[in-house]
Amino acid sequence: MSTSDNERNNEDKDQKITYKELAQKSGEEATIGRRIAIIVLILIVLAVTIGGYLGYQYIKDGLTPVDPDNTETTEVTIPLGSSTSNIATILEENDIISNSTIFRFYIKFNNIADFQAGDYQFSSSMTLKEITDELQTGVVEREPVFRVTIPEGKTIQEIASIYEERAGIDAEEFTNTVENEDFIQELITRYPSILSDEILNEEIRTPLEGYLFAATYEFYEDNPSVETIVTSMLDKTESVINNYYEKIEAKEGWTVHDIITMASLVEEEARNEDERKKIAGVFYNRLEADMMLQTDPTVIYANGEHLERVLYKHLEIESPYNTYQNVGLPVGPISNFGESSLVSVFEPDDTDAMYFVAAPDGTIYYSRTLEEHQSLVNEHLNRE
Repeated sequence: MSTSDNERNNEDKDQKITYKELAQKSGEEATIGRRIAIIVLILIVLAVTIGGYLGYQYIKDGLTPVDPDNTETTEVTIPLGSSTSNIATILEENDIISNSTIFRFYIKFNNIADFQAGDYQFSSSMTLKEITDELQTGVVEREPVFRVTIPEGKTIQEIASIYEERAGIDAEEFTNTVENEDFIQELITRYPSILSDEILNEEIRTPLEGYLFAATYEFYEDNPSVETIVTSMLDKTESVINNYYEKIEAKEGWTVHDIITMASLVEEEARNEDERKKIAGVFYNRLEADMMLQTDPTVIYANGEHLERVLYKHLEIESPYNTYQNVGLPVGPISNFGESSLVSVFEPDDTDAMYFVAAPDGTIYYSRTLEEHQSLVNEHLNRE
């Protein structure tokens, strides 16, 4: 064999060794990759397991007595007019319950209501059922200091004026409080079933617009704080909305915020239950057809002032509330609503109407075509 042949053989051997080494290296890398994947999977399983355990423990701790062995009683006073949130806070501060949030969810899920003001003897060994049973035995010994009725279709500004007129609550203080970011964040945490980060959208004029339910409220102190008033109203909103949660969940793609926004539009356009269901039906038809809702109350709200008549120039205002400029629902509610309007959102009339116009005398005319609608607008409205 020549020298050149020997050299070629050596090169072949070197090459063969190199391929082997490469194969070994590739196998090692694959093994390392599998090990990493297994480790990551184990970590994910551990995270889920630990998270689930911690969540379970959090709920369990909230549902069990604070100290099952401590039967020593503590006198706890529940003031007149206390909301469920206030009661939960008082109980937690007195170590009667361990978690006010879990307590409030327990009340909702078990449909417990009619808590009474009074002086109670509670111990940290009591179960949530024992506590809630006891809270329904108190006796209200005096009439409320005042009552305030908030009608349907009112904005935050109008609600503030009503409290100023009927309860001596400074309207500016009211509006400043409901726009305070820290307070809003606290409320979102306290009322997760109705409030979400959607109300923090920077385009929304007032975060709680539409969420202060139309009802009569009783107060048992001369000068209740704005925070007390607002939580009382949100308690009412929450109690009403929670009755429709199954229907809300059945509306795919709709949030509580969307439902309340739609209910406010129906409230502003209609005067009675029949009209509300018809108008809700038209709104749904337009949404499904990807048409603008073109409802005048959103234009009035966008302009920020009462308008005796909505003119063509008003329709041109640039605003996320103006449904003559934007497709779909406005960015948020334009007023509060009554339960009848909420029901209409879930039970609209099955109609083929695509348009409606409300005449100055309150009569509402429906139509299927744009031509027919425009004729009715020209007949009953003077847009100029």
